[in-house]
Amino acid sequence: MKILIADDDDEIRDLVEMILSSAGYEVSAHANGKLAWEGLQKKGADMAVLDINMPEMDGLELLDLIRGDDRYKEMPVMLLTARKGMDERAKGIERGADDYLTKPFENEELVRRVKLLAQAYPANG
Repeated sequence: MKILIADDDDEIRDLVEMILSSAGYEVSAHANGKLAWEGLQKKGADMAVLDINMPEMDGLELLDLIRGDDRYKEMPVMLLTARKGMDERAKGIERGADDYLTKPFENEELVRRVKLLAQAYPANG
């Protein structure tokens, strides 16, 4: 399974990439939503883990593009963000996210949630 990652924080992006790669996933990591969208168009993905606050194109804008593209509209998407609170979570889910994990997070929790999304959307995995 190939996972698209978009996060402008180098340390977080590298950490998520390392965690998911170590768990056996193929990872395509990008520094913002625009680069992630370009990478998705070129190489595809089975799942996306997106930060919300990013330059050039934020995670919600990228989520809108994913949901609007017939090739990827069913792809599971997790928002991984420092934005906390039920309002933020609700906004993300309303926009089409399948899961919402706040930073900081436990490595095992990230892997567990990715596995659950993969099981919930087997057509994409």
